[in-house]
Amino acid sequence: MINLEYEKICNKILECDKKIRYVGIYDYGELYDKMRSGLKSLLSREETELSLSQAIYRWSTRKKTAGKIGKPIFALAKYEKIYRVTVPIGGAGLILISLELDSDIIEIVDKILKIKNEYT
Repeated sequence: MINLEYEKICNKILECDKKIRYVGIYDYGELYDKMRSGLKSLLSREETELSLSQAIYRWSTRKKTAGKIGKPIFALAKYEKIYRVTVPIGGAGLILISLELDSDIIEIVDKILKIKNEYT
């Protein structure tokens, strides 16, 4: 996938629900991201990249049990201030989305998966 497609995916995901704060795609060591206008990021860019590189490692461990329990579709973490959802894309890439705590998680994840599937 080319950068332009990642930018389109970030824009479409951010536009699909007003509860989405941030969307980033991390692939091949590059981060393509977008923050909702008017919001301030809770993490610096360096912290976001570090967090995503750790998430890539966690995905690699999830894949090891895929033969028994199926391929991982998404992962969800709840923090005191946000929800974070990670979704695999491409060969080793990840989409990272942060959401407000009053989000309808499953509805939003379904929208995100539909957008991702348009491009993959």
